[in-house]
Amino acid sequence: MGAGTIQRSGGGGRRRRRGRAAAMSEINVTPFVDVMLVLLIIFMVAAPLLSSGVPVQLPDTAAGALPQEDERPLTLSLTAEGDVVLQDTSIARDELIPRMRAIAAERTSNAVFLRADGAIPYSQVAQIMGALNNAGFNQINLVTSNGGPDFDGAAPAAPSE
Repeated sequence: MGAGTIQRSGGGGRRRRRGRAAAMSEINVTPFVDVMLVLLIIFMVAAPLLSSGVPVQLPDTAAGALPQEDERPLTLSLTAEGDVVLQDTSIARDELIPRMRAIAAERTSNAVFLRADGAIPYSQVAQIMGALNNAGFNQINLVTSNGGPDFDGAAPAAPSE
């Protein structure tokens, strides 16, 4: 009797890895992006088909369309030195009321943005606001900057970006 070979059963001649398979450390985002793009397309197609609220038959009227905001916003600035600046032009205080009345007659909007330096006393700001009201501007918007203290004196939270 001669020497023989010992065959191992199973495996079919393949080598097996020893130990556990390493876990995949990255996520394949391609299927996720594919699904999101399909959902985006579905919503883009469906959005124009949606109507808002209850179906209502609107009556015809002679009313015109709402005016478009084609006018440049009117800005009045009060500097710390006491200068009055309308848009980008410095004007004298005694010219303010006649100039504002002329502007109010030409404009469709009666809104004005008032920018006053923080060093100016409130009484002067109130006088300018009264003059603007007398000139025909009854929508006076006070312009401020962000980041000041809250009403209770505590520092504001950091702005979220």
